[in-house]
Amino acid sequence: MRSAEHKTLPAVVWLLVALVVLGVGAASASEIGGALERERDYRAAPECASVPVRASGCLWEQAFTVREAATNHGKKGAPPEAVLLLPSGKPWEVTFRQTDPVVSEMEPDDKVVGLIWHGRVVEVRDADGRRQQTSSGPVGWPADRLGGALACISLGLAALVGALWSLIARGNARHQAAASVVRWHGVGMGATAILTLWAQEANDWPMWAIPAIWGPIALIILLSMVAFALAGVRGELRHDAPPTPGDTPPPAPADPPPLRLPGGTTGPSSGHP
Repeated sequence: MRSAEHKTLPAVVWLLVALVVLGVGAASASEIGGALERERDYRAAPECASVPVRASGCLWEQAFTVREAATNHGKKGAPPEAVLLLPSGKPWEVTFRQTDPVVSEMEPDDKVVGLIWHGRVVEVRDADGRRQQTSSGPVGWPADRLGGALACISLGLAALVGALWSLIARGNARHQAAASVVRWHGVGMGATAILTLWAQEANDWPMWAIPAIWGPIALIILLSMVAFALAGVRGELRHDAPPTPGDTPPPAPADPPPLRLPGGTTGPSSGHP
């Protein structure tokens, strides 16, 4: 009984993980449309004719002085951040999604320009002209949501199929091996989507580059998953294969024939009296 529960527990854990990951993927996919619309509004926004006195959809460039900046390397869950001072001395705290290229070079008393949209600093430009979106910046969010949706949904679906397969085929070693193959290939597809997203962000590629790169790789992984799953069902992935002919031990030697003495009598077959 305890052995059966021990074999079922991993499948149950995979099932729970699959449901959670699928939920995250669905939420991420549902936000792609809104993120695209917000990015389009930002790119089409006009410049403000004067200093906005309230949150506005126009763009306003505001000069700031850096009071402090921190990349927060080594602090788990803490994003890069900076405190910017208005000419009046009022502080404005901003956070960033990544450290490069601006916040990592910020020093106290540096002069920067903040781009304000809807009452938030969405971009910071340093004296050398380098620009970086803040956490409130709309640029890049659609690609993040797309990459996250591809990673979570591909992983979640494979994990769900593999977990249900394991639960249904309990006690069948071949089907258990095939289900494990399905689950781990799903991990590969999810990891590939994350790596593709990182490459897209690092090289500033358009958002459509994510499915264009990830799609063919995911198809190869999917074909590999099907091939290995079929091999598992046929028993080709099991480690309990029968021994080869060369591994068969030689037969035991036969007993020697009885010793025949003169006169037709038969003596003992061994040296014992």
